[in-house]
Amino acid sequence: MSVAARRWLHSEDRYYWITSYLATRGLQRATCRLIAANMLALSAIPLILMLSDLGPKGSRNRWLAVAVSVCCIAMASLWLKSSWPTRLQSRLCVGIGSILIAIACLIDANAAIGLVGAGAFVVVAAFTAMFHDGWLLAYTWLVGAATLLALAVRVFGFAPAVAIAGIALFTIINAFVVFICRSVIRLVDTDVPYGELEPLTGLLTRDAFSDRVATIVARDRVNDRFLAIVVVSLDSFSLLTAMRGDADGNQARVAIGHRISETLRRDAVLAHIGESEYLVADTFHTTDATVLTERLHHTVRTSPHRLTASIGVVLTPLNQLVGHPPHDVVEELITIAMTNVYTARMDGGHSTRTTANPRLTSLEDLDSDGWDDDLSA
Repeated sequence: MSVAARRWLHSEDRYYWITSYLATRGLQRATCRLIAANMLALSAIPLILMLSDLGPKGSRNRWLAVAVSVCCIAMASLWLKSSWPTRLQSRLCVGIGSILIAIACLIDANAAIGLVGAGAFVVVAAFTAMFHDGWLLAYTWLVGAATLLALAVRVFGFAPAVAIAGIALFTIINAFVVFICRSVIRLVDTDVPYGELEPLTGLLTRDAFSDRVATIVARDRVNDRFLAIVVVSLDSFSLLTAMRGDADGNQARVAIGHRISETLRRDAVLAHIGESEYLVADTFHTTDATVLTERLHHTVRTSPHRLTASIGVVLTPLNQLVGHPPHDVVEELITIAMTNVYTARMDGGHSTRTTANPRLTSLEDLDSDGWDDDLSA
């Protein structure tokens, strides 16, 4: 197997990243409805063909046609719900959907009709190429190729030219559509491994955030900069979900996360944690992060859901952190910022509490000869 083919097969599943990408642009619901509409349309085709002499014949094939339609309707119902289906549900839809298309094509009395119906594999292949990994795409192609071969053998007996043309058309369209889908993904792709992204918002997880900030702590040698850890907590978020439902709450989390990411500098680190908290890390030349916190307050307040935020900030000189265990330092700084958020919320919310130059126990308890960090070398 060539290196390119191996890389293609082992390409990462992009499901949650694409999900969050669609959500931030308000396209998630429309995409769900479009997928459901396609499934419902495909479910009607076997039933319509039962009215023709070229469609399924015999009780077995007719019952199979009905079963295919029922299964398609059941899968469509997953995409009509208020919440986006899970990755497992999506993968099951691809796997089962491929089998259903194969059955629908093979039960037709006229194999040429089935050959035309095999074009439905293009829809499944396009979806898989956009959302899932290379192995699942290879599975859809394998099922499609086996179906096409079985139909082509039947058609070849009375119309060899049609069989050859059908195979060629199927191959060309599938290859072209998948190539375009993969190319689009590469154009908008992120360098962040998908395992480090929070599924709903597409922002970093807490662990990924800690790793990136720890790298800043371990490597930074600039003496006049301060590291700022900011925690943004949405006020009254539980009230929002209670009044409007979880779906609306999820939309708020995604929209605000996207707006915050557009507000921050390019080198800043942003993560989404818990139910309604965001972590931000950035560097400043002073212990005054007012410009950032005011911008964050404005971003949350002017979002479509008109919420407010309690913000906790901690700032500490970077030069004092070099050579110390970075993950311990970062976790302690996050804890201090979270404490400040709690204080801000207890004072009524919609405010900021800041701690500058705190005494860190992770620095005081460290034996200066007991830490050897390769990153600080």
